[in-house]
Amino acid sequence: MDLQLKDKVVLITGGAKGIGAAIARGCAREGAIPVLVDKDGEAGKQLQMGLQRSGASCGVICADLLPAANCAAAIEATLRDFARLDVLVNNAGINDNAGLERGDPEKFLRSLELNLLHYYNMAHYALPALKKSQGCIVNIASKVAITGQGGTSGYAAAKGAILSLTREWAAELLPYGIRVNALLPAEVMTPLYKQWLGTFPNPDEKLKHVTAKIPLGKRMTEPDEIAAMALFLMSAQASHVTGQHVLVDGGYVHLDRALT
Repeated sequence: MDLQLKDKVVLITGGAKGIGAAIARGCAREGAIPVLVDKDGEAGKQLQMGLQRSGASCGVICADLLPAANCAAAIEATLRDFARLDVLVNNAGINDNAGLERGDPEKFLRSLELNLLHYYNMAHYALPALKKSQGCIVNIASKVAITGQGGTSGYAAAKGAILSLTREWAAELLPYGIRVNALLPAEVMTPLYKQWLGTFPNPDEKLKHVTAKIPLGKRMTEPDEIAAMALFLMSAQASHVTGQHVLVDGGYVHLDRALT
């Protein structure tokens, strides 16, 4: 299947590690040009060098996306270096456990800043370039927006808002042919997930407990499996797909738990 992504410029927030890095590697394999926006500049440079050794082009922008001005600057840098922008992948975020019982209003607000506001800011500043390219937006949400998790009000609120914004933007941007879709991962083995597992007395036992509840294969979703769907959604093969919430989760959310 020809995804027709060659030479497309794809800006990926949180692109240096985890799901973002998997999307970046997938873009490079398809001949696209990933631009990584990440606070971890060293990880970004390492990924960039690896992709360049394979013959791919790749940009890196080391930035904290909390200030809206930094989002604008990331778009400006991308256009300065590559002269166009075809795809925005809003991915950066963290499940920070800003809960109702153990949290407070300041932690809740901080969680929204970490997980939601830059999605809007990046899309706002990218919009003129996306209009020119008739590009698309892929928002990375989370199954938490649908299932709840407990103890993570800020993250759940942000991811739920991202699902709503996906539909809202898909509607607003119809006149420009800009497609907007959301991906909802569930249990994906990323560096942040490994860090979370490490907070338990027996990480291996906790992992077994989690995977036992995943219907398809009793295993974690791989970042490359999320990336494969992201690549499809940004490609010409998905030219009539917009406003969708797509779960890549081995049936975790929607299949009967009796199956596990």
